[in-house]
Amino acid sequence: MDRGGNPWSERDRYRKRDERYRNRGRHNGRRGHWRARGDHGEERNTSRESHGRDGSRSLTETDARHPGYDASLYPDPEPIAELQAVAVRPEFNLAPEFNQVSLGNEDKICPIRRPDKGGSLLARHVGLHVNHFRITFNPETIIRHYNIEIKPEAPAKHHHPVRLSKSTPGQIKEKLFSDNRTQFPLSMTTYDGEKNIFSVIPLPCGTYNVKMFSGEDSEDSSFQCTIELVNEFNLLKLKDYLVGNLLSIPRDILQGMDLVMKENPKRHMISVGRHFYPLEHQETDDLKCGVAAFRGFQHSLKPTSQGLTLSLDCSAMAFRKKMPVIDFLEENIRGFSMGQFAKYRRKVEQALKGVKVTVTHRNTKQKYTIVRLTDKMTSSISFNDESSEGKMNKINLVNYFWEKYKIEIRYRDIPCLDISKNNKKQYVPMELCVLVEGQRYPKENLERDASTWLKNLSMPAPHIRKESICHMMRSNTGPCGDVSRNFGMDVDMNMTKVGGRVLEPPELKLAAPNGKAIKIEVDKDKCHWNLMGKCVMDGKPIERWGIVDFSASDQNRLNYEPFIQKLIRKCRSLGIQMEEPLFYQDAAMSMLSNVVRLTELLEAVNDSACRVKRGRPQFILCVMSRRDIGYKNLKWICETRVGLVTQCCLSMRANKANDQYLTYLALKINAKLGGSNVELFNPFPHINDEGHVMFLGADVNHPASRDMISPSFAAVVGTINWPAANRYAARVQPQLHRQEKIVNIGEMCLELVEIYARLNRVRPRKLVLFRDGVSESQFNMVLNEELQDLKKAFAEKDYKPTITIIVGAKAPPNSHYGGIGTSKPTHYHVLWDEHRFSSDHLQKLIYNLCFTIARCTKPVSLVPPVYYADLAAYRGRLYHEAAMEHSPNSMASSFSSKASTSFSLVGSNEERFYKLHADVENMMFFI
Repeated sequence: MDRGGNPWSERDRYRKRDERYRNRGRHNGRRGHWRARGDHGEERNTSRESHGRDGSRSLTETDARHPGYDASLYPDPEPIAELQAVAVRPEFNLAPEFNQVSLGNEDKICPIRRPDKGGSLLARHVGLHVNHFRITFNPETIIRHYNIEIKPEAPAKHHHPVRLSKSTPGQIKEKLFSDNRTQFPLSMTTYDGEKNIFSVIPLPCGTYNVKMFSGEDSEDSSFQCTIELVNEFNLLKLKDYLVGNLLSIPRDILQGMDLVMKENPKRHMISVGRHFYPLEHQETDDLKCGVAAFRGFQHSLKPTSQGLTLSLDCSAMAFRKKMPVIDFLEENIRGFSMGQFAKYRRKVEQALKGVKVTVTHRNTKQKYTIVRLTDKMTSSISFNDESSEGKMNKINLVNYFWEKYKIEIRYRDIPCLDISKNNKKQYVPMELCVLVEGQRYPKENLERDASTWLKNLSMPAPHIRKESICHMMRSNTGPCGDVSRNFGMDVDMNMTKVGGRVLEPPELKLAAPNGKAIKIEVDKDKCHWNLMGKCVMDGKPIERWGIVDFSASDQNRLNYEPFIQKLIRKCRSLGIQMEEPLFYQDAAMSMLSNVVRLTELLEAVNDSACRVKRGRPQFILCVMSRRDIGYKNLKWICETRVGLVTQCCLSMRANKANDQYLTYLALKINAKLGGSNVELFNPFPHINDEGHVMFLGADVNHPASRDMISPSFAAVVGTINWPAANRYAARVQPQLHRQEKIVNIGEMCLELVEIYARLNRVRPRKLVLFRDGVSESQFNMVLNEELQDLKKAFAEKDYKPTITIIVGAKAPPNSHYGGIGTSKPTHYHVLWDEHRFSSDHLQKLIYNLCFTIARCTKPVSLVPPVYYADLAAYRGRLYHEAAMEHSPNSMASSFSSKASTSFSLVGSNEERFYKLHADVENMMFFI
């Protein structure tokens, strides 16, 4: 209430609160002590998109309305929306070094705001259609947030609690609402599948009993559902934020509205993470191996300066088809036949383990997970069955199905499927099982033709992608439906038009055949450069190297002599003086899966090379006949135990030895050995005035969603040369399962700084850190935990560099040139800046850095420090997988305990599994 005893409205409460904080900042004479509207660049991105690394992202563009903007190029009076590729004018002007202190906590710092109105550099203007759809809503709408708690009751017979599967809460909630449609109208509510319900009308709170029918031969389950009101949100608060009257983003409201827009597809489609896919695939998308490609989409809400928008993008994913298990095996396993089951048993078990099925002999929707195949054949399986008189009799499984279901089992000389659960044995003949729809199929298991088809579906041309997105928006199963309309939300079905700027590519530096540096210009349309008649900037002489040919015993083995001579000629033509190999060692692909034998082989070739040339080999060329899971063993042994740099290649590609592939190998080898392939001709903007600069990249690789115990792996990479800034060293470490915060980022960065100082005899005065893998909600963690750890580690060594921290996040629109499909740019959030970058400086710096990539002759669409940090973190994952297979008991004991809150990396008994060998730790082994 106010001082007069009158009740305050919700709008009055938050406006009074914000006014107090604004006044506090004025009275104290301090600047920037309240949270700015939006993040550092005034773009308000409510959720981070899924982060696949396919090289298809690109640099975020900014507002076309800069000084020198030509209005005649954009005659339409439509407002320019603040989208991923567009910058907007900031509301306040603060010096770049001032970071806001968050409301209610003077010790917390918040992301810096953009210091200007956006960039102005350009080569030319472009008009863009962005996959953002404007949303209008009724600001008087009130959304109510409820908490639902579901507790299972003990079954009458077994007297133990029922464990809830991931889908069970949703089924229970649907049953409760369906049985009480008047009190709980489905079209007025949305549910996140866990604990949160949002409703546009009041719901009756209390505890309700829900009984779930389990089908034949199973007992019904009873549950208690307790619903309580958590909060009420007035959409007027969101409107005030969008027009600038409210300073802090109302995340709770956006969470509810985002769920509202997901409710319609959730009810009609298959949900996989943030993606939705139809129940049936198109006939043309059958991949012919028991698998089909399904075309779906993902979407989320984005607050922008021009209002709320819905961002939707299409996607494609491989799923197992809903079909009988035996039919799936006949399609999925080449050559399979039921008459030769024993021959294919191992492949059958690999194809079916962990797959969900339903059964056809009972009236039930229950899903079962295949654990394994039974040891005995179907005809030999017997079990104890309780008769109607209560007596236990032993009965043969084949006879059981005939007597109870009148089903004659046809395939009796093959195993059954073991679908046992909770110590309850259950065996079912394969012919009575059907694969459940919506089960992802690993794309790495697809055959080449199927993989190519899926890839083409995933990367459509821009005009095709636009048509697909608009079709999905208008679909009856799309985001727009009765629920969103009942919440007062209306979506414009037309894409947003924005103006974009194309940046001028930088001039590059290569070497002439005589070694003299020359300036080259990049193709302005396709942004690539040609090495024909040119050399790399610094080619490292290769005097000691050898070949281990794992394809030697395979049919498509390496054609040794022609390939080696072509590779040597290519390297020499690029200014890399490569000598003949010291040795050729043949081996078998099977050796890659045997860690002991593989270690002995690699140590032997290393020792042999040392005796011949009195020095370790500079690198080993490892030839494989196919992609193999033993690759991780090879990298783990070489990079943590033996200390060898390796370059792998496939024998089929090596035998073709086209010029592009040979160039690719030569560039990677030279970079791994410390060479420099390409450099910028002109200095980096803004930071090149005095002192050395170091670019850092940091990322965390997390285990797969089904993996509940494996550690996450953090990686930090840093440049070790200046001013070229194109050679990197990396550090990798394990940390707690799915922990995003990099625990020892200060120590890792300091170690890289000391390496830099050892090589250059001076510490870098300026650091620019690019952080990947964090969402907007984790910016606080980066600033108030990781940054503080960084400064603390530096202070202990009396090291005080200036620091800029930039987060790279995936974004939907298209602005960076892509060779295939429609590019997805990267949006860079500046969280902390002690270098006073302008928008133009930072955009040019990031864009130019993308041309310093070592692996190819075109720029990447993700800044190299982040690109390399991702590769290095993934390398840690490979080390772990290899170590688990080699010493699973030791490894599992270290990481299986989730209760361990004092996981120490320094001095850990398992550090030996991941610590890089001294001979490779400062080289670019990870590219």
